Amino acid sequence: MNDVTTTAPLESRAVPGAKDAATVEQALLSRRSVRAFLSTPVPHRDVERLLELAARSASNSNSQPWQVHVVTGAVKSRLTSALLAAHDSEGRVGTREYNYQPKPDEWVEPFRARRRKFGEGLYGNTLGIAATDSAARLAHHRRNYDFFGAPVGIILTVSRHPLDGALVDAGLFLQALMLAARGAGLDTCPQASFIDFYPVLRRHLDIPDDQLIVCGLALGYADREHRLSRYSTPRETVASFATFYGDPR
Repeated sequence: MNDVTTTAPLESRAVPGAKDAATVEQALLSRRSVRAFLSTPVPHRDVERLLELAARSASNSNSQPWQVHVVTGAVKSRLTSALLAAHDSEGRVGTREYNYQPKPDEWVEPFRARRRKFGEGLYGNTLGIAATDSAARLAHHRRNYDFFGAPVGIILTVSRHPLDGALVDAGLFLQALMLAARGAGLDTCPQASFIDFYPVLRRHLDIPDDQLIVCGLALGYADREHRLSRYSTPRETVASFATFYGDPR
């Protein structure tokens, strides 16, 4: 099951539209990155509706710089086979179109500690893989390129022209898509790993040169029986990252 944190009711529940707000709150509380999916298909009309909802996201001057490439069935199988072949021949990290994260020795605190805790929770506590077992860790990482078995794979791109702003807009679109999916009883996993082998994506998908590949997204129904379904990540308290100015009310 998804881990849902119990919180005190919001004061806004007493105003019109509060029921809808509560639905959004539950989607936020139950969303997590799922790494084990059932093969159950997701109807095309449902995927299209989720994208329609996500397209309501804010963007700079309503530029809407995103493009979405949805793969299913035989097309997805061919793409993932090519990605896995590239992974196996080039190693864990291939070429990248942009650097989405620091190298392992470049992380600074507190992010280094959070990353380490994430790895310990996923590999050690959940999968039972020792820190020294690099082969088993690589085998798990390899599953990224099959969208963790999800029936729907999505590759998100944005225009290179307003790039910095477009990346912000892409994040807004991606979050909206994940929340819409959760509201529909579906689960997701955003995956930056796909950009490690962006040439493969460009060969198999009709991605224009002026579009930057941002990330992938696995979409489907979570496998609740898989041990990975027990894994969830903690969040920092509001007090640790928020500064309030003015008189509290």
